[in-house]
Amino acid sequence: MNRPGWDERGSGTVYSLGVIAVLLAAAVGITGLIQAQSATGRARAAADLAAISGATVLSSVIAPGDPCAMAGRVAAANGASVSACSVAGEDVTVSVVVPTTILGRPRQATAHARAGPVDAPPEP
Repeated sequence: MNRPGWDERGSGTVYSLGVIAVLLAAAVGITGLIQAQSATGRARAAADLAAISGATVLSSVIAPGDPCAMAGRVAAANGASVSACSVAGEDVTVSVVVPTTILGRPRQATAHARAGPVDAPPEP
């Protein structure tokens, strides 16, 4: 004959371990998401700055030069490398890659940016 509650003895420990495991898995997942978001932000910032610097060189009267070379230098200064650069008219389009580590695994964050004059609004 069993005493009341005898069958559930020790189940609190098992439930506690389960809750701890779920919380730990959630913490690891959230950490990975934060690292990925940070890397993406760095890549976007590097792409924006590289494209703007390339467009500035392209439109410069005082110190003209190669916009893609300038974009590469600015991207490198921001921890990125230019994977593609194109000039179309007065627009400079840049793609960059930022090496990063997410949850201990090497990854690459990529971003694209375009800089140039804004098209004039259509006449009414």
